[in-house]
Order: sequence, then C-alpha cells, then structure tokens
Amino acid sequence: MTKSSQREWLIAPGPASKELAINIARNVGADILYIDSKIFPDGESYFRIINDVRNKRVAIVQSTYPPVDRHISQLLFLAHKLSEDGAEVHAIIPYLAYARQHRAFLQGEVVSLGVFAHLLRSVGVKRVVTVDIHNVEGLGLFSMPAYSVSAIPLLAEYFSKNHTLSEAVAISPDFGGSVRVEAFARILKINHIVLEKVRDRTTGEIIFKDVAKQVQNKDVILVDDIISSGKTMELAAMKLKEWGAKRIFATCTHPLLVEDALDRIKKAGFEEVIGTNTIPSPVSKIDVAPILASYLSTL
Repeated sequence: MTKSSQREWLIAPGPASKELAINIARNVGADILYIDSKIFPDGESYFRIINDVRNKRVAIVQSTYPPVDRHISQLLFLAHKLSEDGAEVHAIIPYLAYARQHRAFLQGEVVSLGVFAHLLRSVGVKRVVTVDIHNVEGLGLFSMPAYSVSAIPLLAEYFSKNHTLSEAVAISPDFGGSVRVEAFARILKINHIVLEKVRDRTTGEIIFKDVAKQVQNKDVILVDDIISSGKTMELAAMKLKEWGAKRIFATCTHPLLVEDALDRIKKAGFEEVIGTNTIPSPVSKIDVAPILASYLSTL
C-alpha cells in the first residue's frame, strides 16, 4: 500500500491551472476541492474554501505565468487559508515564475526566487513541486522540500510518435540546457549539440558559434525549458537555415510566448512548435498531469 493510498489527496485547482488540476486529480484518483473564486472590477482576487480541509493533504495546482504577480498572490492566498483551516498544504507550481532570478548576476539585483520561496513558507506550504525548473540551483532557495519533475521524456515521446526524422540532431540554444538536451537526445537515440551563445547583458545581442558541419541536411530540434519572447529561437532558426539544416522544430516545457512570440517563431520557418500545458497556449500539446500525479503518489 502506498503512502498516498493511506492518506488521500485533495486537489485544489488554482485559477491559472484548473484544467491541469482536474487531470492530475483524475490521474492520482483524488477528489477536487471546491473553491469559490472571482476577480473584482479593481483586479483583486476573492476566494472561499467550501470543503472541510482539517487534517487533509491538499495539493494546490497553480502555475505562475503572466499575469505573474496575480497568479502568485492567488497561490499565497489559497495556501494561507488552507493552512489556517488545518490542511497540510503542498504547492504544485507547474511553471515556477522568477526561477531565472535564482541568484544575483549583477550587483544590487534582487534574488526574486528566494523571496518567492520565503513567501510560500510563510503561508504554510510544506512542499513545492514544479516542472523543469530553469536552474536546479534554485531549489536550494527553498527551506521546505522542493522538487522538479522532468517533462523531457514526454517531449521526446511526442517526436518519436509523431515525426519520422531524417538524421536528426537535438540542439540546446545555450550551455544552461546541456543536461536537458542530452537527456532528450538519449531517449530518441540521436546526436545532440549545444550552441555556443554569447549574450550581451546590456544590449541583449546574441551571437552563435558556427555548427554548419553538424546540422547540414539534417532535421534539427531546438530544445529549451522556456520560450518567452522567441527571439533566441528566431535567431537560432535563421542561423540553422544559413548552415543548411533541413527541417527545424522547437520544443519546450514552458511556452510563455509573450506578445508576438509565436508569430515570430512561425515566420522564422519552424516546422512545428511543441510545448506542455504547464502554461495554456496554442502549442501546449503535451499533458504533464501524469508525471505530477506520479510524483504525488510517492509521497
């Protein structure tokens, strides 16, 4: 008998992740916690917990994509009330905002993820689970257990089932994603490389080292954790075409796709863009509920 079967979960759907929460509940065999919520005309959030949660294990599912600060505050409000009412509160944060600010890169910068971690602890969260955190070093900022599950096997499985690839190569757009792209390539049994990218932190200009010999006449899959503005993907696609790549795909865990990012990526000539439903979007084709439910079942 698993721990989960000894003490069942209640799944609390946050406003940002209702559909994903329902999928997780279905996968783990848990009941849904009913929450009455609304947004007032001035933008304030209102919540009322309907069920009795005393001595229950409750997993709040709330991704923190834009509007980031609203979704964070909603998570904090729910966690505080559930904890106050006697629940053991766990936070499933499929897309963890501020994970790119896990340390100070320049003097005077706020380590925003550390502040977020402190706030979660202050409202009674006992454990945090996310998907493909931007940098695993960020997990060390949490004073409670924090874990990141990987969606990379699901992304690789999608390509295995949906595409016949021609001498494919998986590419990470930077060194930070080297472990990620290596894992992706290993599952598909294809080669992988890391683009040597230099970004000017003041101007934002990006320059890539030439890898023409490794991509010419090959299908290329760009693998990243986040696609935000799409500028890196756009520039990479332009260079890969210049170097003679055949078809170019983009895949990521978190399709933020801010402003006109998706249009920009499509115009750059990508064959397909594939993301997960940690963030709802037109390219969120992969459901992460099974891997999150699988993690919950171990607790």
